[in-house]
Amino acid sequence: MTKLSLFTTAIVALMMAACGSADYSKTASGITYKIVKKGEGPQAKLGQFLKVHYTQKINDSTLGTSQGGIPAFARVDSLGPVYNAAEVFRFLSKGDSVVVVQEVDSLMKQNPTLPPFMKKGDKLYLIFKVVDILDNEQQVQAEQEKEMKGQEGRDQAVLDEYIKKNNIKATKTGKGVYVAVENGGTGITADSGKYVSVKYRGKLLTTGKEFESTMEAGKDPIGFVLGQGQVIQGWDDGLKLFAKGGKGTLYIPGFLAYGMRPGPGGQPNEALIFDIEMVDIADKAPAPQQNPMMQPVDTSAAPQGHSKDDGHNH
Repeated sequence: MTKLSLFTTAIVALMMAACGSADYSKTASGITYKIVKKGEGPQAKLGQFLKVHYTQKINDSTLGTSQGGIPAFARVDSLGPVYNAAEVFRFLSKGDSVVVVQEVDSLMKQNPTLPPFMKKGDKLYLIFKVVDILDNEQQVQAEQEKEMKGQEGRDQAVLDEYIKKNNIKATKTGKGVYVAVENGGTGITADSGKYVSVKYRGKLLTTGKEFESTMEAGKDPIGFVLGQGQVIQGWDDGLKLFAKGGKGTLYIPGFLAYGMRPGPGGQPNEALIFDIEMVDIADKAPAPQQNPMMQPVDTSAAPQGHSKDDGHNH
């Protein structure tokens, strides 16, 4: 059984334990919560930060989770009755496993313009475990950096395994992108500061599902300055192996794609595949073409009383 399935099983157990018992606590605003499993650490103090792994659900549907990724960090504050899950934080200790339940009807009283997936009668569940309690923002920053490094390692391992399992012949860059060169192209090689024009077909590594393409006839390539952060890092890195006319495939680990942001498949840390064609390479971006219909009108020679904005229609 995978770590993810183990975590999912634990979530189901937590929800059943919470929903099957009336032993809930309630905040001043009416949020109900239950500490399903009590930890052994000290209780959080105001001003400290909780480090948590969480899953958020609307009824039976998962909205988001940190499992398999980077945990979340939340400040412990003294909140009034604002109907926010953060009201619960100051009652928690390190190691606690918690279920927080909010009624969408109550949320609507605060904000009637909720997302369309929230409807009257729904319940919003936040299921989480307090992994640690940190004293200050400096500790939070250090933990985040450590977690980011760990995530990069996990993302790279996923891609390394895929390349090995599928016996793909590709060059691995120093940053971690795999590049399979079908045709290297001719002339100067793309480099930082060069303006490149690229056609591509993007696919999800896990399923092979195509999510976007400019390879079809009639579609224009995308143009940008390489190495300036105008595209995902995996492109800035992997495209440097191609000259004009070059073709090949980039295999990009999640941290060099969209990282913790949802990728084209809607999930964080998604590894991506791009079939690419290097259409052109130039020293600088082309000058923008000016629309002749948008040229300024010279009114200096217009007859007196008939300038372009005098209110007359002709």
